[in-house]
Order: sequence, then C-alpha cells, then structure tokens
Amino acid sequence: MTSYTYVLPTTGAISFSAFAIDNTHANAYTAHIAAATQARANLRGVLKQSRRTDPHDRDYLRIIKALDDYIPHLRAIIACVHSDELQCKYDPVFSWRTTLSATLFNTSPRLRLPSLHADLASTLLAYAMALSNFSHSIITSLGAYEYERTISEKERKEKDERLNFGVTLLCRASGVFSAIGEGVLGELDRAIGNRAGSWVRPPDLCKEVNVALAKMALADAQSLAIRKLLSKAAFESTLSPGPPLPKSHPSTALLAKLHLDCAALYSSARTLAMAPSKSSLTSGLKASFGSTSKSQNDSGGEVSAELLKYLDKESKFHAAIAHKWLGVDAGEISRTGKGGEAVGFLKWAQQELELHIPRLPKGLAKDRDQDGKRQDRKARIEKELKSVKLFLDHYRKINDSLTFDLVPKQSELQTLIPEGRMAVAAKPYVLPDPAFGPGSKGYQMQARARNGIKTDEALGVEALRIDNQAGDTIDDDDSSDDDINTKGTSTAPRTYVGAGSYF
Repeated sequence: MTSYTYVLPTTGAISFSAFAIDNTHANAYTAHIAAATQARANLRGVLKQSRRTDPHDRDYLRIIKALDDYIPHLRAIIACVHSDELQCKYDPVFSWRTTLSATLFNTSPRLRLPSLHADLASTLLAYAMALSNFSHSIITSLGAYEYERTISEKERKEKDERLNFGVTLLCRASGVFSAIGEGVLGELDRAIGNRAGSWVRPPDLCKEVNVALAKMALADAQSLAIRKLLSKAAFESTLSPGPPLPKSHPSTALLAKLHLDCAALYSSARTLAMAPSKSSLTSGLKASFGSTSKSQNDSGGEVSAELLKYLDKESKFHAAIAHKWLGVDAGEISRTGKGGEAVGFLKWAQQELELHIPRLPKGLAKDRDQDGKRQDRKARIEKELKSVKLFLDHYRKINDSLTFDLVPKQSELQTLIPEGRMAVAAKPYVLPDPAFGPGSKGYQMQARARNGIKTDEALGVEALRIDNQAGDTIDDDDSSDDDINTKGTSTAPRTYVGAGSYF
C-alpha cells in the first residue's frame, strides 16, 4: 500500500508588475513585486520540468520548496491589494491546467481563473498534491521491507521511521486540502462576487472535492500507519504465516477498527467527490461560451474516473480486511459462538477479496503505469487472500471438530461490526506570513516608526537610560521577576537591546 498519485498541474506565465501599481511612498514595493514574479516563474519552471520527467525520477522536494517560496509572496500581493498599498490596473487572470477534471479525451484542460485568490487556491492545491506524491515516492522506495527475511532489526526500524515520515506528509497534505475547502475557496467566492457565472469553476476548486481529498489523504495516512503497526509482526510471520499469531502482533480488534475507519473515510470521500454535478458546473461553461478558448469550453465538470475508482476500490479492500481481523479476533476468543463468527467473517472477507481481484489486460498494455498499478493491486489482494485462507482453514477445522458453532449469516454478522477508530489526524495548515507588506515581519515596526511611535528597541534603551539616571545598578545575576516588585514603586522589567527582533 502506498497512496494515490496525482498528476501535478502546470501554470502559465504572468508578471505582477504588468497589473500591480505601487501606491506607497517612493515605490517601496517595486523590488518585492519583481521578486514575487520571479518566485512564480521558478514555480512554473519546476512544474513544467516535472511534467516532462519520468514519474520515478521526479523531484517532489524541489517542487515543495518552490511552492514554499512563492506562497508568502502571493499572500503579500493579496494583503497589499486589500490595504490599497497596491492597486490592480485590471482584474488579473491566471492560467492553470487542471488535473482532476474528467474530460472526453482524458486531457488536462487549461483554464483561465480570475482573481489572486484563485491563484492562491490553485497553488495550495499543487502544494497538497506534491506533499502526497512525495510521500508516495518515499514509500515506493522502501519496498516490502517488512517481509525481507534477511533484514536486520536496525534496518527495519530505520525504514519504519521513513514510513512514519510518509504518514506525516499525508497528514500535512490533508491539512492543506482542508484549508483550501474550508477557508481559501470562501475568500475566492467573496472576491469574485457577482462574476461567479462568467468563468469555469473546475472540480479542483470545489469545496466538496477538496474536503474529499482531505479525507482520502487521511485514509492513505492511516493505511500506512497500520502497516507500520504490523511491521514487526509481519517480519516475524514471514517464515510461518497464519495462526498462531506472534507475541508482537497488535490487537486484532484494534486492527479491525482501524481498517473500518479507513473504509469509512474512502467511502465518504467518494461521495463528496461525486457531489459536483455536471449541470451545476457547466452553467459557468455556457455563460462563457464564445469568450474563451476551445480547451476551456471543452473542460468537464466531473472528477476523473480514475480517482473515483481508487476511492471505491480502497473502501472495499479495507472493509474486507476489517472483516478478516474481526474473524481472527473471534477465533482467538475461547467462548461459545465465537468459532462460528470467526468462520463467518473470514468467509465474508474471502468472498470480497476474490470479487475484486483486477483482471490484467492481455497482450501489451497501452499504459504501462496503469498496468503496473493493476499488477501491484493484484499482488496485494492475492497476498491478503492467501492469509485469509490460512486463518479460515484453521478456524473452520477447530469449529468442525471441537466447538460446532453455527456460522451466522452476513446480516447477523453486520450487527456485530463495531465503529471504526482513527489513529492519525490531519495537521492543520496555517498560511505563512506575507513576505512583505501588511502582516509581514517588520511591517508593524516600520509603520510605528513612520507614525513617530517608538519601537520596542527604542523603548528598551530609554528604560535603561532612565534607570541609570535614577541611580539604580544593573546586575548580571538571574534574579526572578518577583524581586523586581519588592520596592514600593514598580519599575519596568529589564530588557536588552534588540529584544523581540527577528534576525
């Protein structure tokens, strides 16, 4: 198990100086505007280069660094426009190639998106996708290390840490997707206002889709967390798979609940991803017909079938594995009726897995990447199916010879399924401070200086000067704050020159 891999979007060139007018004294932001244009050009370059690079050789860390560099500049431009320190000659339009849209020929249409907030949403979307793909590349490089018989304990733990880093990246991606859906897109709607019907809103910039992607990233992260939880037990079971379970094996009831939660997240994500209907999203398409390029008019309003298939298959797979562990958990309990439950759940899991073994195309595959994914999925299901059969044969033999419990029907087993349990959580994403202008570090200090208000450093120097004139001595000891108030008159706490400054 790795995670879903995205096709990263690309963007067209734009110069902020072409539409941004600097209203500040002495054009204080001219250099900053040029730096923002350069940061965006760098981002455009790494995205285009990544698209031309073989998927196994893509440098996602470089893309993430380029995005980390551009986002503060874009936030600064937005903040300066809101504070009227910058003025737009015209409404800027940004070109982005969408990658989540379902189109007739499976192409990525290039759309013209209005407002700075649309560029921010698209940039953050690329950021979350890059984090997810970075996690995928790390996990792919690990291989099935937990099943290597010759791996040392030290090497296994080192790879466990790398696996855990992949989980962290997906939790970060989930937080970014949530920030887009719950905050940035709302700002985009307010910025566009009455112009909402004059442009094509792709599914990439729909709230429901981004919330779905947040859930999917979290489910992918939990799936990897389950793998890490089973790492030691999987290694110890390499020589003797199936029952009895090794002592290091985690709770089977816990594993079932974790997989149930994964299944619920994938299922919920699929429902949300299907929410943007064709009719609602193509309304803007009809409004802009004749005023946009052909590629824009031909863009679809549905999420790609590949993403929906991934969510459907993962939901069903984790449900089957949850049934497997519920069966093993029942089989390990020496109580009347549990033997029948064990056989019932394991038979159910076997049927589900056999139903979803992918069929590989005959002959040469047109898409090697898709063919490789099918082969990996087939091997993954067959491995789990082999494990289910080992447990099923074991518990069926015990039930047929010792316990003689009735095997419940699926409808009865359904009532015995517990609620899922979450093991990971999304890392909330906080937008970085603007690189310049309102909200940036140093901006408030400069504003206070322009208004004749003394800065913290000046106040600190003046306090020291007043204390010296009053005859007080400045000691070098580490006296506590309580010692300052021992006299009848209160004095300002001592500070040092440069306190609070950012270096």
